[in-house]
Amino acid sequence: MEYTVKKLGEIAGVSTRTLRYYDEVELLKPARTNSSGYRIYGQKEVDRLQQILFYKELGVGLDEIKDILDDPTFDAAQALREHREILLSRRTQLDQLIANVEKTLRVKEGEVTMSDKEKFEGFKKRMVDENEKKYGDEVREKYGDKKVDESNARVMNMSQEDHEKITELEKEIKETLGAAFQKGDPASDTAQKAADLHRQWISFYWGHYNKEAHAGLAQMYVDDERFKAYYDADQDGMAEFLRDAIHIYTGQKR
Repeated sequence: MEYTVKKLGEIAGVSTRTLRYYDEVELLKPARTNSSGYRIYGQKEVDRLQQILFYKELGVGLDEIKDILDDPTFDAAQALREHREILLSRRTQLDQLIANVEKTLRVKEGEVTMSDKEKFEGFKKRMVDENEKKYGDEVREKYGDKKVDESNARVMNMSQEDHEKITELEKEIKETLGAAFQKGDPASDTAQKAADLHRQWISFYWGHYNKEAHAGLAQMYVDDERFKAYYDADQDGMAEFLRDAIHIYTGQKR
């Protein structure tokens, strides 16, 4: 089966302008151009467009999508399996949120009661899923599945009061770290206070505290670009500064 750019756009739900742009940036080239100058797409191009749209739905940029699909080791079947797992996870989260909204409406109408814990189930599931998507592979490799699963379970069992406390603690870490960074000394009292606040924060998720693990996590903040980008969002060098402060705090001074 072959399609013109107009017909492919119709069945895929994308504009012809988008398909032409994909051609220009060599993300999706037509199979051929006919004698009238029309772009013609075959089954191979249809399958590639499906993968492009899957990755776009997951928030992946076009340049990265092109790199993924053009990789000679790319496995379309494995990619589809991964897409399925992510979509199933999203469906679970949406089902929880829908159930949460429906029950909240029933509470408002006086039909049932709802615990504070129940009110936040869908949101906590989303927090766990997003962290797994962003950092799961690296954290599981470094600390093991058991510890990560235990941390996720603590999040899912988090009460409203716990959520408020941990949110306030994150805010305090950021403010204290910013003030310490301006002084430029990771050994200062302010920097060490930031390190101690960070200890309290990770202890909530870990359920315990270990100096070596704390120092290792701080190093990961520098080594992993995603963690580094988070801490350097306000000021370049913040991730390294926090790492140094934590290494002093834990006795692992570099």
